[in-house]
Parts: sequence; C-alpha cells; structure tokens
Amino acid sequence: MGTVHARSLDPLPMQGPELGVHADDIETPDMEEESKQEVLENKDVIVQHVHIDGLGRTKEDCLTYEIAGVFRAKNLIDVMKRAHEARQKLLRLGIFRQVEVVIDTSQGVDALPNGLDVTFEVTELRRMTGSYNTMVGNNEGSMVLGLKLPNVFGRAEKLTFQFSYGTKETSYGLSFFKPQPGHFERNFAVNFYKVTGQFPWSSLRETDRGVSTEFSFPLWKTNHTLKWEGVWRELGCLARTASFAVREESGHSLKSSLSHAMVIDTRNSTILPRRGALLKINQELAGYTGGDASFLKEDFEIQFNKRLFWDSVLSASLWGGCLLPIGDKPTCIADRFYLGGPTSVRGFSMYSIGPQSEGDYLGGEAYWAGAVHLYTPLPFRPGKGGFGDLFRTHFFLNAGNLCNLNYGDGPRAHLSKLAECIRWSYGVGIVLRLGNIARLELNYCIPMGVQSGDRICDGVQFGAGIRFL
Repeated sequence: MGTVHARSLDPLPMQGPELGVHADDIETPDMEEESKQEVLENKDVIVQHVHIDGLGRTKEDCLTYEIAGVFRAKNLIDVMKRAHEARQKLLRLGIFRQVEVVIDTSQGVDALPNGLDVTFEVTELRRMTGSYNTMVGNNEGSMVLGLKLPNVFGRAEKLTFQFSYGTKETSYGLSFFKPQPGHFERNFAVNFYKVTGQFPWSSLRETDRGVSTEFSFPLWKTNHTLKWEGVWRELGCLARTASFAVREESGHSLKSSLSHAMVIDTRNSTILPRRGALLKINQELAGYTGGDASFLKEDFEIQFNKRLFWDSVLSASLWGGCLLPIGDKPTCIADRFYLGGPTSVRGFSMYSIGPQSEGDYLGGEAYWAGAVHLYTPLPFRPGKGGFGDLFRTHFFLNAGNLCNLNYGDGPRAHLSKLAECIRWSYGVGIVLRLGNIARLELNYCIPMGVQSGDRICDGVQFGAGIRFL
C-alpha cells in the first residue's frame, strides 16, 4: 500500500524483471580471447558465426533477437562491446544463471582471414526455484515466500506463486509473465491474487480477490502500462468502536477498471537519487466494463534532483490527484486518497490528514503534496568510501492538503479549496539507503498548519519504505 493512494490493495509485483535474474546483480566475467592469428584493434573484422552453448529447454529462435547486434560489429573493440550488450540482454531475460562470452578466430573451410566466431556459454536456471526474503513497504514489513517456474515454455515465460505475511497485509497470488521476443520491455502479464489488509487509522479491514491483465511497452522515452483489473472487495470494521461512516462502507462490492500509467524516469537511483527526474501519470476509469464502482481517477508524481557542491543534493517533489465519481453514487472509502505520515507529509501520523469521522479517517477525493530536501553527507564524513556513504543528512520542508470537492463548482473553486488549511512541516533527519531495496529515515519534525482532527507526531519520527515525498 503506497503512501498516498486509494485504499484498494495492490498484489505483490509478481511479473517482469522483479523475479528474474538482474544483469546488474551478477558479476561480469572477463571475456576470453584466444587469438590464433594477429588481429589488430583497428582492423576490420567480420563476425561469421555466433553460437549459444548450454541450451536445454530454451528455444533458440527467441534468442536470435538478443544476439543479432553482434553480427553488425566492424572491428574487435566493436565486437567486444556488442557481445557484452548481448550478454546483458540474455541475462535480463531471467532464464540463465550465468552467461560467459568467448571470442575466437573463425575455423573451418569457410573461415576468412579476418573472421571471428563468438560463443555464448550459458547455464540455465533450474525448472523450479524457491525463495524466502523480507520486503519493506511504506512503514510496514513483510515475509515473502516464493515459488517460480522460469522459462516454463522455453521462451522466457515465468509462472510465479508468492505468499506474503506482513504487519498490515497478508497476500498470495499466481502470476504468468510473457515477454515479446526481441523486445523484453514489451510484455504481457496475468495475475490472480487475494490480499487482506488492516488499516487502523480508518478502523477498516479490506479483503480483495481479483484478476488483472497488463500490457507494458516503451514509446520513445516513456514507458507505458495498460491494465484491466476485476476485484471483488469485502470491507469490514476492524474494531467495535468503528465510526458509523465506516460501518456504512462495510460490505461487498465489485470493481472493474481500465487504467493507464506513463513513466519517464532518468534518475540514477529510485531509492535515494542524486540526479535526474521522474514523471509518473496514472489514469483509472471504473464502471464501464462492469462492477458497481464508477469513477475517473487521475494522479501524478514529479521529482527533480540536482547535485550541488560538497556532494550535496537538492531534491524537489510534487504529488497530486483527483477522484471524480461517475453517476449519483458516492466514491468508496477504498478508492480515495490518503495523506500524512513519515513517507509523505512528515510530522503527521500515518494517513491522519483530511476528512474524518469519530477519529476514523475517511480519505479524500483530491490532494496535493510537495517537498523540498537538501541531502548532505554526514558531518565529518565518518566511513567515507564505505559504510558511511549509505547515510545522508537531510533538511526538509513539506506541505500538502487533502479534501473533498464539490464538482459542481469550477476549477478556480477547486484550487481555492485545496489552498485552504495547508498542513506543512519542517525538520532535519538521517537517511539510510538499504541498497536498491528501501530506505530508512529518522527525523525530528516540527508540524505546522495543524487542523482540527489531525494527528501529529511532534518530535522524532521513524519511516521505512520505497516511495517518499
């Protein structure tokens, strides 16, 4: 469950490169060169043959797209470069445990004086692999058990089962992933899942049973995902003290929605970037393909990072979104936005900003949140060049608002309402980057602009997650 989004639960990411072998995670071996004749670096060469040794259940035709670039090499340096790129593409498929490259002079009756043969020696993954790990969400942790059948039909497909038990969520699901040969970024996935979550800030329990299909593809410098999702949602009260507004939301509902996501990401890291920018836009339309939830939902995320003097980084982020009900039926508590907590507007308790009833937070139909950070090295640079580089000091100023809108009013009235009663805070803290998995923050926060009903965390606040404002 993200820091600022609807209550609708998300299954674990069970498709794509998340469960494959990452090229960056495997050490690059040195490419072997056994020259039986003098080949100069600047001399023109011709790649006559490319071999792939070690294939078992993998169909060779799906690999020709990944290695085709090697044939276009014009000299030895170009051959080495293109062979390395082809190796990275083969590893990205997530079907090989190891890939080594051997470049040699051509042999045989058709061998040319400047001919080369390139051989990829591969080791396939086992037919079935299991995994056990922990996963850090936004201020929650989970134990994850997984079972994967990589390359199930011989063309880089994956069949995956995962079970997760966490502090707030329990989920399990089955996923099938199929990439397009030669274009791994273009892929299709089908997911079946069940997710149960507890949300004490709303005295709500939610169980989702659903199926979804996704098609992902790149377009110019952007990445797009088209998705259909059908979910049977069961909402119930988490405690007997739940407010009447939450009790009214209890029961069963069906949501069938079409969604589109576009992402442009030039950051050098998703966890604690030092340069680059991010633009993420999501649209979701529910009700036109069935179900009893009808709405149009839009949200976006923008982030800029600029490296400054003395290894410091200036970062600015802006989030926003709106939820428009279609028809006379009001929006569901599971579809609204939530704001507040150590991963969004710091200095406030988890999701404790905006409309509430008897102490239960009900979410809102429109929100915005922005932040400015200055990240610097630790004072006196302890552990420089080693463990100390995982820590950063940061000074922050963040603000935001969450409310319901009267959609009969014009855009000017909407902006005016979002500009009223702005919550904001500032402070200082220490950030720890846990590889490319998650980040931890320990901050001293001073909340300002507190409104009636808000819950604050004045002083020390701890946060853990993968997505921070």
